[in-house]
Amino acid sequence: MKKIRAAVVGYGNIGQYAIQALEAADDFEIAGVVRRHGAENKPAELAQYEVVKDIRELKDVDVAILATPTRSCEEYAKQISALGINTVDSFDIHTSIVDYRRTLSEECKKNGTVSIIAAGWDPGSDSIVRTLMQSLAPKGLSYTNFGPGMSMGHSVCVRSKEGVKDALSMTIPKGEGLHRRMVYVELEEGAKLEDVTAAIKADPYFSNDETHVFAVPSVDAVRDMGHGVHLTRKGVSGKTQNQRMEFTMSINNPALTGQVLVNVARATMRQQPGCYTMVEIPVIDMLAGEREELIAHLV
Repeated sequence: MKKIRAAVVGYGNIGQYAIQALEAADDFEIAGVVRRHGAENKPAELAQYEVVKDIRELKDVDVAILATPTRSCEEYAKQISALGINTVDSFDIHTSIVDYRRTLSEECKKNGTVSIIAAGWDPGSDSIVRTLMQSLAPKGLSYTNFGPGMSMGHSVCVRSKEGVKDALSMTIPKGEGLHRRMVYVELEEGAKLEDVTAAIKADPYFSNDETHVFAVPSVDAVRDMGHGVHLTRKGVSGKTQNQRMEFTMSINNPALTGQVLVNVARATMRQQPGCYTMVEIPVIDMLAGEREELIAHLV
C-alpha cells in the first residue's frame, strides 16, 4: 500500500517528536523537513532527510504537519493548502478556534484539501473525551484541570516578549477548572522584570488566569516537559442524577502532541475537503490499519 508522504514544518520540540512518531508509523514516509534556515547547521538526526527552507522544494507531499507557533499556524495553513497539500496543526488558543476553522474551511474547499486544526492533547484528544462525557451525561458540569506541568503554548508566548531570552510557563491546577500560571523567565541584558511581567499579563494567553512571573538565572535548570490533565463531569443521564466520570493522564507534553499530529495527518487522507477539529472526525480514522480489523479488535 502506498505510504502517506508527510512533511514537518518547523523543528522545535513538537517537530522533533513528530519526526519520531512518523518514524514509528509503518504507513508514513517523511517527505522532508522545512526549517527557517534550511539545511544550514542540519542536525545529525536529520541526516537521512531532505531539509529545505520552503515546502515547494519537496516532492509529492500529501500532508504537512505544522510544528509552528500557534499564532503562525493560519498563515502557514493557507499558504500550504493553496499548493494542494493537506495540513494539520496544534493551534491552541481555544477562543479563536471557531473563527480559524471557518476561515480555513473556505480555503480548503476551494483548494480541494483537508486541514485538521487544534490537534494536540488540549485542545485535541481531551476535546474528544469532553465530548464523550457530555454525551453520557447531557446535563451537568465538566471541569478540565491541567498540570502541574509545562505549557508549550504559553512558554512560546512568553519567549516572544521583548527582553526575554528564554522562558518556562508552568500550569498549576487550583481545582474546578481554575489555574495558576507560574512563569520563569531568563531576561536579556538590560531588560526589566516589571516590564516583561506587564507584557505577559496583558497577553490573552495569560490575562484570564492568576499569573506570577519570576526571573531565574537559567530556564534549563527548571525545565520539565511533563504535564497532565484530570477531566471530570458530574451530571444527569436521562433523568438519573449523580452520574460521575473522570479521565486522567500524565504525559510528556511535546511527545503526545507529536503523536496526535501524526494521527490526524493520517485522518486527513480519509476526509472530504474542508477544515475540521478532532471532535468532528471519526476516531477510527486516526488509526493505522483496515477498518474492519480495527472494529473487530476494539469494539
